[in-house]
Amino acid sequence: MANLSVWRFGTATGAEEASHRLQDLHDRALITVHDSAVVSWDVDDRKPKTRHLGEDGSSGALGSTFWGFLFGLIFTVPLLGAAVGLAAGKRAASLRDAGIDDAFIERIRASVTPGTSALFVLASNAVPDAVANAFAGTDMELIETNLSKEDEDALRTAFANKPGTT
Repeated sequence: MANLSVWRFGTATGAEEASHRLQDLHDRALITVHDSAVVSWDVDDRKPKTRHLGEDGSSGALGSTFWGFLFGLIFTVPLLGAAVGLAAGKRAASLRDAGIDDAFIERIRASVTPGTSALFVLASNAVPDAVANAFAGTDMELIETNLSKEDEDALRTAFANKPGTT
C-alpha cells in the first residue's frame, strides 16, 4: 500500500530542503519514493510555484498530469466537486475514490499559504524511525491519506499521459 503524504513547512524553502533529505532516505532504501512534488509559496507571490520531482528525474509513478490537476484543485478550484468537463469529472471522481476528497483538499489549501511550502510524496516501505530521525526538529505538519494498490492503479489510469489529455 502506498501513502500519499503532504508535509507542510513553515518556510517557503522548507519543502525543497526536505526533498533532498527524502532522496537520501530513498537512496539508502529507508523509504521507497514513487513520486513527489514541491510547492513553494514566497510571501510576496500571488500564487505558489510547483515542481514535479518524479522518481530519479523520471516522470514518476503518477506523472505531471496528476500533480498539475491536484495543484489546480488545491490552489484554483473552490471545491473538488466544482471541476468541470468530462475528463475533469472522471479525474475528480478518481481522486475522491482514492480518499483525496474535498476535506483533504481544503486542509491542504488552508495550510499551504504565502510564506510556506509543502512536499507531496507518494511512498511506501518506509522505516518509520529512520524517517522520523531524518526530520526531527523540523518545523512541519504531516497531512496524509493511505492509498490501496487499487486506488493507486486507478489514479495512474485516470491521469495517464495520453495524446489529447492535459
